[in-house]
Amino acid sequence: MPEFDTREFEKVNMDKYAGKYSEKGFSDKVSSAVKAAGLALIYKALQLYYVTKNPACPTRIKAGIFAALGYFISPLDILPDFTPIVGYSDDAAAVALAIGMAQIYIDDEVKQKAKKRIAGLFGENVVKELD
Repeated sequence: MPEFDTREFEKVNMDKYAGKYSEKGFSDKVSSAVKAAGLALIYKALQLYYVTKNPACPTRIKAGIFAALGYFISPLDILPDFTPIVGYSDDAAAVALAIGMAQIYIDDEVKQKAKKRIAGLFGENVVKELD
């Protein structure tokens, strides 16, 4: 797989994607993208989603998460999601940046909630792949 050039990603104005975030859009994307994007990416995106529900998480961290999840949801990004093989690599980079930003808020409870959501969507057997 070609390596993702982060310099291209850094040129993207992530603030414009924060307005694209919605609970329904995120849920729809998770359901439709799991096979193409990969279970690990969906797991990380769900972790970010649950971090935003934590009242102790600062607003600036939540804003960054919403921008990353808005980018993840948006079909219009650097590499369109339908592009074979690399279509989700830019989405993965956005999620990875947000994970780095929110790492201290990703505790066992957040991980368990994300796994429970995945189990509800795709079955218990799928969750075993996350450990």
